[in-house]
Amino acid sequence: MSPAVWPRDNPLSERLLHVDPRLGRLRDARIADLPALLEPGDLLVVNDGATLPASLQGATGRGAAVEVRLIGELSEGRYSALLFGAGDWHARTEDRPAPPALGPGDALTFGDDLSATVERVSSASPRLVEIAFRERGAPLWSALYRRGRPIQYAYVAAPLEIWHTQTRYAGRPLCAELPSAGRPLVWGLLLELIRRGVGVASLTHAAGISSTGEPALDALLPLPERFEIPEETVAAVREARACGRRVVAVGTTVTRALEGCAAQNGGELRAGPGVTDLVLHPGFRPRVVDGLLTGVHDPTESHFRLLEAFAPAPLLHRANAYAEQAGYLCHEFGDSYLVLS
Repeated sequence: MSPAVWPRDNPLSERLLHVDPRLGRLRDARIADLPALLEPGDLLVVNDGATLPASLQGATGRGAAVEVRLIGELSEGRYSALLFGAGDWHARTEDRPAPPALGPGDALTFGDDLSATVERVSSASPRLVEIAFRERGAPLWSALYRRGRPIQYAYVAAPLEIWHTQTRYAGRPLCAELPSAGRPLVWGLLLELIRRGVGVASLTHAAGISSTGEPALDALLPLPERFEIPEETVAAVREARACGRRVVAVGTTVTRALEGCAAQNGGELRAGPGVTDLVLHPGFRPRVVDGLLTGVHDPTESHFRLLEAFAPAPLLHRANAYAEQAGYLCHEFGDSYLVLS
């Protein structure tokens, strides 16, 4: 399936394939049709995390070129990160050279206003490290936005700016990459959903990276990720379920936050911060989420198998075959599936 190589001008015209697991039916639609596919009382939950300028080009203390991709904040000024050798997004991730050998205490410099120290190298791969920035607070955030770029991949046509990788409702900058399922949800569409009686609630989930360039490391994705669920969202979920209505997650990040929280609390959704290492898989039985709005992905990608928690594999493969034949586009600027009975 062909990737979308650039954000499109009119998200409402982007294609949306409704996959109905109960009836085994596919319906071709547009993002603008989403209000008609949901019902009054249904609840749509979005991830309001903003995307960081998480790609930093720098050098080691010995002068070797290195790209650092921030994965997630561990504590103030400390991040888990992924390392690459010389090069940039023009090369496919899997073709990038290995990073220079680094160990605890080694320095990384990204300019005269931003530097870090390696604190730990993962036993899983020398690409995966924990770093601590020398700067803290406002100086750190200012330097990150001066020096950093959004993470992007070789199929995109040109360098992305940070505004290309934000949802309309983005808040705190916690995401390594764009929570892309929510990208086409423009304000007019959200207001139309609310006008029709569909609830809209939010949570914050620190979406991580989607590719490391190393198969063994890719197999560990997604890594543990932080989330925070507001009391208002918990109340909205409870009300929807009490009324027999559907909870629809916008993206796997929202699904992981809701289902990860419930799994940690005996099936009960609770407000507050947390960390989830939940991996959705074909045998997973959701306790909170009834359906999923998600981007189109190729069956060879791990994301595709996550959808089997919500629909049987034969139906999903039929949906993918139809989408490919019909010219749907994939990846973060691509078209969408609504998997919902």
